[in-house]
Amino acid sequence: MSGRRALVRFSALLVALLAVVLAPMGEAFAEDGAIAHVESTGDGIRILVDVPPGSQVDLGGVQATLDGAKLDATATSTSAGSAVKRTTMLVIDTSNSMRQGGRFDAAKAAATTYLSSVPADVEVGVVTFDSTVNVALEPTTDRAAAQTVIDGLALHRDTLLYDGVVAATQAAGDDGQRTLLLLSDGADFGSKATLAAAAQAVSDTDTRVHIVGLDLGEKQLAPLRTLATAGKGEVITASGPALAQAFAAEAEALADQVLVTAPLPAGFDAELANVEVTLPTATEPVVARALAPIQAASTPGTAAPLPTLPTDQGWSAPSWLLWVGLAVLAVGLVTVAVLLVPAKPAPMSIADRVTAYSTRVTGLEAQQQVKPQADPVLDQAKAAAASVLERNSALNERMTGRLAAAGSEFKPSEWLLVHIGSVVAGAVVGLLLGKGSILLGLLFMVIGFAIPPVYLRFKAGRRRRAFDAALPEVLQLLAGALSAGLSLAQAVDTVVREGPEPIASEFKRVLVEARIGVPIEDAFEGVADRFQSKDFGWAVMAIRIQRQVGGNLAELLTTVAGTMRERQYLRRHVRALSAEGRLSAVILCILPPGFLVFFLLTNPTFLDPLIHDPRGWVISGFGVLWMAIGVFVMSRMVKVEA
Repeated sequence: MSGRRALVRFSALLVALLAVVLAPMGEAFAEDGAIAHVESTGDGIRILVDVPPGSQVDLGGVQATLDGAKLDATATSTSAGSAVKRTTMLVIDTSNSMRQGGRFDAAKAAATTYLSSVPADVEVGVVTFDSTVNVALEPTTDRAAAQTVIDGLALHRDTLLYDGVVAATQAAGDDGQRTLLLLSDGADFGSKATLAAAAQAVSDTDTRVHIVGLDLGEKQLAPLRTLATAGKGEVITASGPALAQAFAAEAEALADQVLVTAPLPAGFDAELANVEVTLPTATEPVVARALAPIQAASTPGTAAPLPTLPTDQGWSAPSWLLWVGLAVLAVGLVTVAVLLVPAKPAPMSIADRVTAYSTRVTGLEAQQQVKPQADPVLDQAKAAAASVLERNSALNERMTGRLAAAGSEFKPSEWLLVHIGSVVAGAVVGLLLGKGSILLGLLFMVIGFAIPPVYLRFKAGRRRRAFDAALPEVLQLLAGALSAGLSLAQAVDTVVREGPEPIASEFKRVLVEARIGVPIEDAFEGVADRFQSKDFGWAVMAIRIQRQVGGNLAELLTTVAGTMRERQYLRRHVRALSAEGRLSAVILCILPPGFLVFFLLTNPTFLDPLIHDPRGWVISGFGVLWMAIGVFVMSRMVKVEA
C-alpha cells in the first residue's frame, strides 16, 4: 500500500513539476542576428555582427551591452573593409567525379564570382583535395593571384575530403574571423583523418564552415552536415547557375556584416562575457547576442591568442552541459522519489495489542485503521482525477475492470495519475535523449502512454494463466469437499483456506457476495467474467444446471476437471509446436521500430528524407500499412485455438 501511494504521489508531483518548467516556454524569442566574432583591443572591444539579408539597419542607433553593462558603441558597415581580420578558405573538390555534367567548370565560375563579390579586405586562400591535399594559395587579398590559382585547377582521382578540411583550418590561421567555404560532390575516400577528427579540428579552432554540395544524395550529405554543425554553418545543395548564386550570397553575407566598436567598461577584466547588440531597422530591430571569449587582438611578435567562439543565433551551450543537466535531473528525481516513500509504521507495542484485542479489533485491522498523514498535493491531484472519471463513466468502468482483472490495488483515479506521469516522464526522457528533438520526444511520449495499459494487460494475462492452470485442481478440491458431505458454500470456504492464488482471493469474494444476498452462481459468473475464462464459465454453467435440475455435483465437477486437464495438455502441446513461428513473428515485428529508434538516437540525419520529403511521407505510410497487415497475418498464423 505504501509503494502504491508513493508511486501516485510521485506521478502527481512530476506532472506539476513539468507544468512549472514548461510554463515560461511561451515567452521565448527568436533572434534574427548573430555575433560572428568578438575581440578585445586592450581598452576596447570589436564585434562583428551578421545581419539578415535585406535588412536595412540604422547604424547610428546601435546599442550594445557587455555582461549587462551598457557600452558607448558605434557601428560601421564592412562593405568597404573592416578593422577585424577576416579570412575565407575556398576548399574545392578536384576529384575526377567533378568532371561529370560540367560541375568543375561551374565550380570555377562560382569561385570567380566569389572573388569578384567578396569585400576587398577579406583574405582568400585556396585548398584543393583529390588524391592529395594542396594548399594552393595562402590567405591573401591579391585577387589576381587567387584567380590565377582557380584557373589552373586540375582534376585527379580520390577524394580526401576530411584531410582537406583539416588542412584548411590550419591554413586559415588563428586571428580574426575565419571561414571555410567547402565545395564537394561526393563522400570522403582515402583520408587519413576521420569525420570525427575533421569536426573536432573545426570545433577546436572555432572556424565557421559553410558547405555547398553538388547533386548529393541524403547519405552523402550526412557527413557534410556533421562538419557544418561543428563549424556553426550550413549545408547548401546547388548545381549549375545556382552554384554561382550560392557563392555570391556567401560573399554578400560578409559585405553585409556590421562592425561594432566600443571602449571596455572601467575595470572590466573578464575573459568570458555575454555580448548583446541591437541594430534598429524600419520594422523590428536586429538583435544578436552570444556568450563569447573576449579575444585579445594579436600584435606583431606575439603569440596568437585563443580564437573566438562564433555562435549561432543567441547563446550556444557547450555539449557537456546537456549531460550535466541530465545527471542533475536524474539525481533530483531519485531524491524526490526517496523522500516521497512513506516510512514504515512502527510495530504495535504490547499495550497496543491488548487494547486492540479488548476492543475486538485485530492487530491487522488496527493498523489499517491508522490513517496515513494527509498530503494536500496528492489529495488535490486524486480529487481532480476522480472528477475527470466521474464525467466519463465509460472510462471509469473500463479502467475499473482492467485494474480488477490485473488484481491491482490501485483506484481508477490513482491509476489515471500514474498514467499521466508515465506520459510526462516519457516525453522528458525523449527530449533529453534527442537533445531537444520534438520527434523523439513525441515518440517517447507515445511509448509512455502505452506502457501502463500494456503493463495491466501483462498482469491480467499472467493472473489469468495462473487461474486457468490451478482451476482443475481447485475443481477437484471442490468435488472432494462435496463428496465428504460439505455444502457448496463450505466447499468454497475450503478453497479459500487451502487453495492457491489467485483463486483463493476470488473465491473469498464469492463468499462475501453470497453473504450479502448475491446468488452463488452469479458470484461465480462474475469471477469468470473478470478472468475471461471459458473453462471456468463452463464449470459455472454446469453448477447452475445441477442446482436447477439436481444430480451429483461432485461427480460432475470431477468430470469437468478431467476435461480441463486434457485441454491444458493440448494447449501446451500446440504452444511447443508453434514456438518457433511465434518467436519469428515477434522478431520481425520489433525490427522496424527498433531500427527507427536506433537511427533517431545515433544518426537522425539518415532519416531526413522520410521526415522532410513528401515522397518519404508516402513511403513511410505504405510501410506502416504493410507492416500492420503483416503483423495481423502473422498473429493469425501462429495463434491456434485449443
